[in-house]
Amino acid sequence: MRPLIICLALVLLTASRAGAQVPEAWIGSWALNVARSTYTPGPAPYKRATYRIERLGDSFRVIYDMVHPRGGTTHLEWTGRMDGRDYALQGVDQAITYAYVPASDSTCEIVVKIDGRVAARSRVSMSPDGRTMSTQTGGTTTVYEKQ
Repeated sequence: MRPLIICLALVLLTASRAGAQVPEAWIGSWALNVARSTYTPGPAPYKRATYRIERLGDSFRVIYDMVHPRGGTTHLEWTGRMDGRDYALQGVDQAITYAYVPASDSTCEIVVKIDGRVAARSRVSMSPDGRTMSTQTGGTTTVYEKQ
């Protein structure tokens, strides 16, 4: 009986830690609101963009789909944890990693590396009502709305 209780405790601890990996409000589908977003320099690089965040065991997956102004598309996937470690971005030819670093319950920092060197830092914030997620990278702010 004791091994069963220990195993059950470990499962519960793992499940509660998994729930803390990505806030529940972040789970779901999100669509870019180009009109509410600001891009520096120049116009929006995407005509349309969506992403989906889903729980995947004790990790989470982000699936990006973008449509460029001239109609080309890009599909990217990232699977990892909010633990500050580098996880590979799938769907690109370069060695790109994302590291999600939690800052609070509604904010995290994303560190993007190309070939092991920091290429960008973004700050992702969730609105208090959980309907809008904003990402700030330098002078660019992208606004996504929950679908």
